[in-house]
Amino acid sequence: MSRSPLQIGITGGIGSGKSVVCKIFNTLDIPTYDADSRAKWIMMNDKLLKKELINVFGKKTFVDNGEVNRKHLSSIIFNDKKKLSVLNNIVHPKVAEDYKVWTSNHLNHPYVIKEAALLYESGSYQLLDKIIVVTAPESLRISRTLLRDPHRSKVEIQSIISKQMPEHEKLERADYVIKNDESELLIQQVLDLHKIFSLRK
Repeated sequence: MSRSPLQIGITGGIGSGKSVVCKIFNTLDIPTYDADSRAKWIMMNDKLLKKELINVFGKKTFVDNGEVNRKHLSSIIFNDKKKLSVLNNIVHPKVAEDYKVWTSNHLNHPYVIKEAALLYESGSYQLLDKIIVVTAPESLRISRTLLRDPHRSKVEIQSIISKQMPEHEKLERADYVIKNDESELLIQQVLDLHKIFSLRK
């Protein structure tokens, strides 16, 4: 019987560089699961979930081509914690099921990576073995996000940051920390962790 791989979570605030870190793990042949991207895919392709979202948030939840109307959803949940909680309670269990199936298809690896912005907030960290927090100063995270997402304003990014778990709290909970503040090489930090996780007996 195949042994389940070690399950490693990666999280961090907007602009911290989670995806870059995951790409480095990917080059080491480590499977990575992007929870946020999969959530969007599931919302578009799970018919029952889609129906439930339309019932709760209205027909404008999806545009004509079937994609999620992020602008519409954001306008509803951005300043309404109850509505945000409702959305998370609908979507997160589906993502958890999807991740479980995905993990079962990667049993031949020593470990797998689950990337999620809301790893702690969603509670999904409880099902993982170790958590890596990618950290960077807020000013650097804002400048990176402005370059990556030119449609966002600085005020909007700051608002997103204010709604995420405080950086110091994430760091207190972390098993491992990757500093992406341009003072240390990312690749070496990932290689060091890869060695630790690969030595699992």
